[in-house]
Amino acid sequence: MSQILIAEDEERIASFVAKGLRSAGYSPTVVPTGTEAIDLASTGEFDLLILDLGLPDRDGFDVLNTIRGQGGTMPVIILTARSSVTDTVTGLESGADDYMAKPFRFEELLARVRLRLRAEPTGEGSTVLSHDGLSLDLRTRRASVGGREVDLSAREFTLAETFLRSPRQVLSREQLLSRVWGYDFDPGSNVVDVYVRYLRKKLGADRFETVRGMGYRLR
Repeated sequence: MSQILIAEDEERIASFVAKGLRSAGYSPTVVPTGTEAIDLASTGEFDLLILDLGLPDRDGFDVLNTIRGQGGTMPVIILTARSSVTDTVTGLESGADDYMAKPFRFEELLARVRLRLRAEPTGEGSTVLSHDGLSLDLRTRRASVGGREVDLSAREFTLAETFLRSPRQVLSREQLLSRVWGYDFDPGSNVVDVYVRYLRKKLGADRFETVRGMGYRLR
């Protein structure tokens, strides 16, 4: 299981990212300061760092330069509210492998994490999730039912993946909104219900059970 270090002092965002990564099969560790990030990065125990630039004790660029100066080679994804071209260029030239501006969608962050790690955390190096005749190839982003390929949009695929990672588990609308649409979701939105209908139409109406008052479950 890949170990991911998250240097983020905003508790809501840190919790959201850690929760999403954990549900995707990774092991996240959150630290709120740059000093702690440097200390843990130097242990060699982590496979990737998600780094905020606006840390309370030291600038994220300083953290990145220190880690690279110490010979640290693990991938670094900068996740920050700073969205200027100058900051983006500075981050990449300082040794970051990727740069994302806030607000962000978790599915995009997860895709970038997977790209940098070059492996899917699904066990035995597999990139395929399967359950009761439904299969998702996470590398090619292809879905199939009973061996028949089905076209899914990017959002439909991510929602189906979320269900397949937790088969038979009831997932609330809030959980699905958070994992698929991002931390800045509208709790009153009916988008989950709409996309579950899409999946039922494409993948089988009986696969996705409505649990009244709770959410949905992949049978």
